Amino acid sequence: MLVDSLREAARRRGAEHDLRTLAADCEHLLSQRGEASSTQIARQIVERLQDLLAEPGRKDGARSAALDRFFAHLADHFSPEPMAVLASAQAYAARPDAAHLIALIERTEPRRQELFRRINRAPGGTAALIGLRRALLERLPKKPEWRALEADLLHLLSSWFNPGFLEMRQVSWRSPAQLLEQIIHHEAVHEIDGWDDLRRRLLPDRRCFAFFHPQLPEEPLIFVEVALLPEMAAAIPPLIDKKAPALSPDSFKVAVFYSISNCQPGLRGVSLGNFLIKRVADELKAELPQLKTFCTLSPIPGFMAWLQAADPAERLPGVKPALAERMGTARATLQRACGGDLASLAQPATHATLPKPAQQALLQLAALYLVYQSPQAGGDPVARFHLDNGARLERLNPQGNPSPKGLKQSAGLMVNYLYDLANIDACHDRFVHGAVAHSRAISRLL
Repeated sequence: MLVDSLREAARRRGAEHDLRTLAADCEHLLSQRGEASSTQIARQIVERLQDLLAEPGRKDGARSAALDRFFAHLADHFSPEPMAVLASAQAYAARPDAAHLIALIERTEPRRQELFRRINRAPGGTAALIGLRRALLERLPKKPEWRALEADLLHLLSSWFNPGFLEMRQVSWRSPAQLLEQIIHHEAVHEIDGWDDLRRRLLPDRRCFAFFHPQLPEEPLIFVEVALLPEMAAAIPPLIDKKAPALSPDSFKVAVFYSISNCQPGLRGVSLGNFLIKRVADELKAELPQLKTFCTLSPIPGFMAWLQAADPAERLPGVKPALAERMGTARATLQRACGGDLASLAQPATHATLPKPAQQALLQLAALYLVYQSPQAGGDPVARFHLDNGARLERLNPQGNPSPKGLKQSAGLMVNYLYDLANIDACHDRFVHGAVAHSRAISRLL
């Protein structure tokens, strides 16, 4: 016990020393004007950040505490000076010319933004900053006072990872093994069950595309998986069946985006997926002119939680009394069929005995959720992603995903979002203004 206590004390002292050195290096880096000396200091900072962010350090209390104090230091000592900002704002208000505006911008920009820019110039700097934001995002729920620090990192990463700087590559079975291993590891929607499963997902009737950045050339940022089919898919099991035979290219009429996975948690909130889907659609259209339809087969991860809330229709803007009454009736029908427990929809046995009126009620409530809840803050994240990206809510598919996860999150329902390439801008504009573009099939459910 004594030895363990001494070791822990030594780790704390070492972490404190590293933190003081890191803080001093940050100040030193900002004071430098020469390129060579700045790069060397930035290298040292990157090395220290890599040590703080190393995976074993996630369970190292002393190292984690040192990282917390580093974040606090960045928030407290690298923010704008309030009185200087006030003076510049008053000067600009009195004389709103270019010189005063530039001075105001300089005063309001936190010093840490320039610090991050200089760190980014060093080898490994970009990856270190992504890791830093990942660690910061993990802490934000308990440390909301660090939101401005996180906003600075998001602002810079959004610029550095602008889609114009990214390279789209197709991932194939001939891709390097290291890349294929990352695809298996990062698949977040439909787990890849080993190499045989991955090989099936890369056969000629499937495609996988990923975005890469010049600073992270061997690490995918985000990837999307596509199935080439004769018709719009209604269920996920046939698409991920590793024993399913490959289809003939003559049958390709529809491209179904069935999985999109982010590989870098530190880039959460940086717009990548929407640009990737559009780039892939253009690529596939050029390769396979016979493709007429581009759509998704998507989960509804927020549906079950919403459904179990009391009278959810009453709290939705835009729902007229007649519609709210119909949906109240649908919910009561479904609840009776479930024995009063809507949570039982997460069980396969419930769906095996669900009468047709209750099945229809389930579809009605899902349509209500997607059309009226999606534009609201806290709406279904997958729906918001595709609708904001310019897709149209096209079709609901009962028993589209009968897996335990699919039943728990969305009562087994899946949805097709249609990417009509000629109308993407119009659909996006409707969503921005609080309306969801949807098909007649969805309208009939309402």
